[in-house]
Formats: sequence, structure tokens, C-alpha cells
Amino acid sequence: MKEQPNLNYLKSLSGGDADFENELLAVIKEELPEEIVEYEDCLKEGDCMKTAACVHKLKHKISILGLVKSYHLASDYENQLRLDNKALKNNFREILDVMVAYVAKL
Repeated sequence: MKEQPNLNYLKSLSGGDADFENELLAVIKEELPEEIVEYEDCLKEGDCMKTAACVHKLKHKISILGLVKSYHLASDYENQLRLDNKALKNNFREILDVMVAYVAKL
């Protein structure tokens, strides 16, 4: 079974402040699709450094959604992109798909 998003980290970060949690989730819902489009555009352009920067931005949302293993994979992917290596592209896409599906249900 693949790692599933959760709100555990967000809840610990908020200290029980529901307004803060809702605000952060609203930001994620708004920014996640935009950041994924930006990532995909950079990937299509073939600019590994720009793609790495996009992955870096997305890592924050991966972390907030409690995806610890996925965060580490994203870090590895970011580092590999800086070396012009796109080997983890499909694995990263799977993470994005899981996040999008989860956020859509919130």
C-alpha cells in the first residue's frame, strides 16, 4: 500500500487552531494545481534546474500533507534534476496524483 496523505502534521503545526488549518488547506487547494502546471511546463521545456525549483516548491505541500516518504523521494528527485537526471519523474508524478485526489476530497 502506498503512503497516503493525512492531516496529522497540519494538526500538530496548528496546535488545534481550526482557522489556521482551514486557511492553510485553502492555500494548498488553490496553489497545488497551479504549481503542478508550472512543474509540468518546466519538465516539458527540458529545463532541469527550473524543474528542480518547482519540485522544491511542491515539497512543502508534500510535507504538510504528511507524506514523509514522498518528501524524501521529492528531495532525491530535486537533487537528481540538478544533475540533469529525470529518473524519478514517474514516481514523483504518482505522488502528485495522490495529493490531487486527496485535496479534491477535502
